[in-house]
Amino acid sequence: MIHELRVFHCVPGRLPALLKRFENDTLRLFEKHGIKQLGFWTVAIGESSNDLFLILQWESLAEREQKFGAFAKDPEWLEVRRKSEEQGGSVEASITNTILVPTAFSMTR
Repeated sequence: MIHELRVFHCVPGRLPALLKRFENDTLRLFEKHGIKQLGFWTVAIGESSNDLFLILQWESLAEREQKFGAFAKDPEWLEVRRKSEEQGGSVEASITNTILVPTAFSMTR
């Protein structure tokens, strides 16, 4: 089991648009593609209140490549993304990605 930490660094003022996109469309598309999310977090105290943290769970890197690859090419996802950027432009300034592997003493093992 591996976990993927994705951090969406939003353009200032665009975090609400990203949250709306996840809530109204992206989660449904994740489900369609068998992508399992463990949770989403915003920043109450920290470096940037324009960030959204997401953890995804995968059985293997091969599963991630197959499922996330299909999601990224899904015409419905591409349309959702395009529509979310119609008013106000790009939502994300950047996205960082980290694949996490639990330690031997982690509760997630």
